[in-house]
Amino acid sequence: MPARQLPASRNETMKDMDSIIRKLQGCLLRPELLQGTAYPVPQSEGLIKLDAMENPHDLPEALRWKWLDSLSGAMLNRYPDAHPDLLMDQLKLHGEIPPTMGLVLGNGSDELIQILITAVAGTGRPVLAAEPSFAMYSLLAGHLGLPFVGVPLDSDFRLDRTSFIKAMEQCNPSIVFLDWPNNPSGRLFPAEDLEAIVEAAPGLVVVDEAYHAFSRQTFAGHLGHHPNLLLLRTLSKEGLAGLRLGYLAGPRIWTEQLDKLRLPYNINILTQRSALFFLGHSEIFSQQADEIREQRDWLYGKMLDLGIKVWPSRTNFLLFHLPGKAAAVHSGLRERGILIKLFTDHPCLSDHLRVSVGTRQENGAFLAALESLL
Repeated sequence: MPARQLPASRNETMKDMDSIIRKLQGCLLRPELLQGTAYPVPQSEGLIKLDAMENPHDLPEALRWKWLDSLSGAMLNRYPDAHPDLLMDQLKLHGEIPPTMGLVLGNGSDELIQILITAVAGTGRPVLAAEPSFAMYSLLAGHLGLPFVGVPLDSDFRLDRTSFIKAMEQCNPSIVFLDWPNNPSGRLFPAEDLEAIVEAAPGLVVVDEAYHAFSRQTFAGHLGHHPNLLLLRTLSKEGLAGLRLGYLAGPRIWTEQLDKLRLPYNINILTQRSALFFLGHSEIFSQQADEIREQRDWLYGKMLDLGIKVWPSRTNFLLFHLPGKAAAVHSGLRERGILIKLFTDHPCLSDHLRVSVGTRQENGAFLAALESLL
């Protein structure tokens, strides 16, 4: 019996395997997934990290030890509470959510966006949002096989209410996402525009208040007054990004259905205990948010003094425009140990950069480095 002929090398074996896998993928995976991309997260080790809109402040040392003590009784050998009512009640108080509303908890708000789009994927109706806005709306719509319709903001990143409502009439979206304030501009659209959009929308409207800690405005009081309105929040921007806890609020008749798509035990026991502990010390994060807002306004003024086009913001970041220089400045900042966001794949954001507000020292270092590169 002749011996089976083996590939000439390990590399040839791997090429054969890759070819087989690609054929399988073509048969099994949705084209939208194969053609899509993952959400990009750049390496940041050793850099001053001003690219991801995080709270730059650490916990006070005394509070850190109390927090660790609160975790000591966590039973890691058991599954976490699948429906942590106490945590949800505290989140409602913290978020000014009417007590009659239901909540769905997510591993960050990203998971909740995924749940929402999954819930309506069978309709084939588009997902609609302002353009530009939070990238996960379009990314997840594409991965889940739904068209995404972006309604352009104007050249100053303002919302045109008439155009937005006309776009809804034309494409009949299943979900409208409104990030309020907007990411990446930092603008807070007029509340009356949101009210008009909710009234006119043919499907769900999700108001995403990720930056509520800095805008200090909320649409929560409208919950229950509109049958299609839901509110999305996260604790990430307040100073707890590492916990990955978001929540979706709305009438229980909605949250009970959406909760069916939430995987059981998606919020681990350490996150549950930590969130409960920190919600009992929310004044610390409120003080930090005050400091971040003060630093944001200081940084905004200093950047204007440098002659930079920078947008006023109601968030913890600033969007600015450096025509013909953005890529070089981004690279130069990185060489100096500072990481910010460069927009490379959006036609409305050519030569735009976004910087998160850091500590006083980090903001000073960024400003000095930026000035040296202009």
